[in-house]
Amino acid sequence: MTKDIIAAIKERRSIRRFKPDPIPEATIGRLLEAACAAPSAGNVQPWFFYCIYKDDQKEALARAALGQKFVARAPVVIVVCADPERAATAYGERGRELYCLQDTAAAVTNLMLAATGYGLGTCWVGAFSEAEVSRVLSLPPNLRPVAIIPVGYPDQTPAPRPRRSLEEVVRVIR
Repeated sequence: MTKDIIAAIKERRSIRRFKPDPIPEATIGRLLEAACAAPSAGNVQPWFFYCIYKDDQKEALARAALGQKFVARAPVVIVVCADPERAATAYGERGRELYCLQDTAAAVTNLMLAATGYGLGTCWVGAFSEAEVSRVLSLPPNLRPVAIIPVGYPDQTPAPRPRRSLEEVVRVIR
């Protein structure tokens, strides 16, 4: 049973400590389905996902992520990639430089919220060497790694992080 989406949004936290318990493949499949249900410019869907279970590759990804060791401790690591040329086919330079990143970000958000709904923890890791991640995964030249998402059952319960008030971040123009 999954959580209500608003509850999942409010409960999602960046998790950096995971239990070693394996995640059912069917659950990973549902997370990927949620990711692929994200909106994308012109429905181009310029994303591609790598699911890493092998310890040596998770260790290499942790090193590529500037030594963030918790990446390797997750039972599964999902690397979300963009295909800039797929987006450029429909939208030229703006697709290549912006839309493919927006689209993959929407996919990552869906994946993370779905994970929260299934009682899993994730962390959006954006600090990494793209070249090193590409090398570790032997990515084809058309794919650009955008996010590394460790996934597992949380072994911590972080408190909510402070958020800026709506008054600070919203302007209504009528």
